[in-house]
Amino acid sequence: MPGLDLSANSAVILRGKRFGWVRETIFKELGRANNFVKELKQYEPSLLHAHFGPDGAAALPLAQSLNIPVVVTFHGFDANFTNEAFRETRWGKRYLRRRDALKKDGAQFIAVSDFIASRLIGQGFPADKVHVHYIGVDTDHFQCCTDRKREDMVLFVGRLVEKKGCEYLIRAMANVQRSVPGCELIIIGDGPLRSELESLAISQLRKFRFLGAQAEDVVKDWMAKAAVFCGPSVVAKSGDAEGFGIVFIEAQASGLPVVSFASGGIPEAVAHGVTGYLAPEKDVGALSNYLVELLQDDAMRMKFSRAGRERVKNGFDLKLQTAKLEQIYEETLAGGVA
Repeated sequence: MPGLDLSANSAVILRGKRFGWVRETIFKELGRANNFVKELKQYEPSLLHAHFGPDGAAALPLAQSLNIPVVVTFHGFDANFTNEAFRETRWGKRYLRRRDALKKDGAQFIAVSDFIASRLIGQGFPADKVHVHYIGVDTDHFQCCTDRKREDMVLFVGRLVEKKGCEYLIRAMANVQRSVPGCELIIIGDGPLRSELESLAISQLRKFRFLGAQAEDVVKDWMAKAAVFCGPSVVAKSGDAEGFGIVFIEAQASGLPVVSFASGGIPEAVAHGVTGYLAPEKDVGALSNYLVELLQDDAMRMKFSRAGRERVKNGFDLKLQTAKLEQIYEETLAGGVA
């Protein structure tokens, strides 16, 4: 398959039309969208691909009305949340009610890592329907700037929530700044823990900046400046864990060595001792030691930088991964998956 033909008129949505919000609510709560089905049929769709388990469960009745298979990609929380965590929200309760139907009637379930695949199989998703497919990045967009001097900066990019583990990085940076006094922590992202984390940084660190949410090009520019990327994700109380972590791939594509915890699917994104270092989860001492080593050892940092870029080009390039996804579509349409 050379690629999908997406015309300018390829999208049909519930909202934007008269009483769109009513139609969307009925669809989400009851799984019915008769007029929507009629609108979609004129496009003669062959397959429905939903991202995140709850959206796949919501879309299943639509796919059945159209008599087409549904493929669902699970990214992280949708495979990791405990049932108790799901029950805390209306959409979570709805997903739990529909999950068994999704297991039975979904054509294929794409997991973004082996870690996520194992979680799905553990929840009773049929193993023969679970397929691991890593998300790719555009390696032409994220490039290693060999002519630009790296600065003594540790970069964090992510939501400021429990799972992303920024608290542990701030505590580790207190040790780092004792060994590398000029090193600065750059935090890109926002979230409910921002004020708490800012207070912790004020009490612990000499140099740091909270930049809030930023556009991709701004993130890319910081990836070209920083010496090390650190995203020390942990397992949250809800059970949520890092499914894979595309930002780790973006960093490595940019020639940026990674330091993190060996949590969730991160060991599949970062090769320990080859493209970065992975400390035991919540081990602040080990995390800070790895950061100091890479900040002080230019040769090791350059070695990891080259290896990271090469690993991403060979295993996580967007063109390569898109071709693999199209192959999954072809196999699904050919009846390769029940």
